[in-house]
Amino acid sequence: MANRISPTMVSTSNEVPGFRIVRPMGIVRGITVRSRSVIGNFGAALQTLVGGNITIYTELCEKAREEAFELMLQHAAEHGANAVIAMRYDANDVAEGVTEVLAYGTAVVVEPITG
Repeated sequence: MANRISPTMVSTSNEVPGFRIVRPMGIVRGITVRSRSVIGNFGAALQTLVGGNITIYTELCEKAREEAFELMLQHAAEHGANAVIAMRYDANDVAEGVTEVLAYGTAVVVEPITG
């Protein structure tokens, strides 16, 4: 049965502090594709008139990253990993108003460093 990965076991570096890598399990990823709604675009357009943070887009981006991250963790768990190293995000426009968000990294099995 696959292990559920804790978000504390994800690192953007090539290691997890306090743990040693026992076995690499391969590249894992989570992908989501999001579009902006007409209503969301209208609300964002109104916010641009005022200036500052465009919260509608901020929330959309955060939700897309969170979903991609969770999918990556699921993929790592399916591989039997208990950690992900070298984790990164990427985003690309697929079409006008449609964006792909990718979370990826290397799934590994780690164990605590003792002594």
